[in-house]
Amino acid sequence: MASTLANTIEFLKDFGMFDVVLPFLFVFTIVFAVLEKTYILGKEKDGTPRKNLNSMVAFVMAFLVIAVNKAVNFLSAALPNIVLLMVVGISFLMLIGVFLKQGELELGGKKQKAMMWIMLIALIFIVLGAYPVGDSSALMYIFDKIDLSDSLVTGIIAVAVIVAIMYYIVKGSSGAQSEDGG
Repeated sequence: MASTLANTIEFLKDFGMFDVVLPFLFVFTIVFAVLEKTYILGKEKDGTPRKNLNSMVAFVMAFLVIAVNKAVNFLSAALPNIVLLMVVGISFLMLIGVFLKQGELELGGKKQKAMMWIMLIALIFIVLGAYPVGDSSALMYIFDKIDLSDSLVTGIIAVAVIVAIMYYIVKGSSGAQSEDGG
């Protein structure tokens, strides 16, 4: 027996809330925010952005996106995974924060760049996994074309781990010598 909330979600799904309304609002909001921030369509005499032009352009672009079923399907497939990636990143930072004192966590320099690169690579995988190519996703299409054997993948991973360990050891010892000698 379905609950009232489950019935409400089914009603909203049948109504088109997830296929039309939410993608429209999402695209409208993002485009409007970018147009307001960048002043692409100019400024009013008092220096404020042209809200009427910005809203009309955002409105038209949002309607164009929801008119293309492929774009809506892409948004519906990619956005939940992107939000999941954000939740994982925030959870990771919270776990690190448990072991640190207040104000001790400073992601700057190499640590911040490494986290950004990891998130970018994960985002690329999410986008490729959500983009349809034929009957599957672009990511599956790429993996099928590469056709890596299990032993090759295992070898590549082993070499990557060894290189990473060697880099860490060499970097750590050279950093310690420069602190002592300098």
